[in-house]
Amino acid sequence: SNSFANRWSHLHAVNMINSYNVKHLYHSKALTSPYPGSHVERSQVPEDKVGWVIEWKDYNPVEYTARSVLAGPNWADPQISDKSFSPKFNERDGEVERKSLSGLYVVENGRPRNPVGRTGISGRGLLGRWGPNHAADPVVTRWKRDESGNKIAHPATGKSILQFVAIKRRDCGEWAIPGGMVDPGEKISATLKREFGEEALNALQKTPEERAELEKQLHKLFSQEHFVVYRGYVDDPRNTDNAWMETEVVNYHDETGETMDNLPLEAGDDAGVVKWMDIREELQLYASHSYFIKLVTEKWGAHWSEDPGPECRE
Repeated sequence: SNSFANRWSHLHAVNMINSYNVKHLYHSKALTSPYPGSHVERSQVPEDKVGWVIEWKDYNPVEYTARSVLAGPNWADPQISDKSFSPKFNERDGEVERKSLSGLYVVENGRPRNPVGRTGISGRGLLGRWGPNHAADPVVTRWKRDESGNKIAHPATGKSILQFVAIKRRDCGEWAIPGGMVDPGEKISATLKREFGEEALNALQKTPEERAELEKQLHKLFSQEHFVVYRGYVDDPRNTDNAWMETEVVNYHDETGETMDNLPLEAGDDAGVVKWMDIREELQLYASHSYFIKLVTEKWGAHWSEDPGPECRE
């Protein structure tokens, strides 16, 4: 899927260059060393050799799959060499979705190949599935308001300021959109609601009565009109040559703020802290999350940058 890789690289380079200091054509975070949660250094991949279309006979990636994955938890595949394991790549395989949002991917020597290019590591790293690992990220937004309930505009642009529910990830300490992996057989809509409840509202620690009340409010928020911000490959530090992250990012906007007033934020599950965060260009967020947030501000015509550039001036 070279056209996808080219599209991604263009999107990545053009839209993320300011906040991401992009050094590589296709991958930036997926080339960082050491690999998360380990001392494993990726093999160096020069910028001009990221794409598989470039022949590179001497390419010798480091093989690494984390012990937590090799231990065989229910969210992980067995090793490819396991005789009882015969995955159906590029299709739905029982309850596991092995189709990629970026189209067909190559399977070489029984292993799926990262559609965007080389990463310097083979195996699965921290990821459970060979091939695409599907996640869902809910962006819950509201307008920033003063004590009288009026929208607050940014003094430089005059545009209203949008806020989103942000979590501080326990694993790396970076701010992010709440979200997580799609369980086998689970609908994306269910993942979005479940992850938001677990990470931003601490639903798992609530009493059955509190949970029932939360569920009612969540249903109200998540059953309204929503906007699919992005579907596809994510430049994630956990990606390898044979396993990679893909996500569906969906924006749920609380126009009046009333629904979220009834949902007290409380960090839970993988989140260390949770809060409403003002959206602005300077935000440094996990993986590609700053880019997703930017797309949301464009959708609502909200404030993003104090210097929008001549082409954006109204």
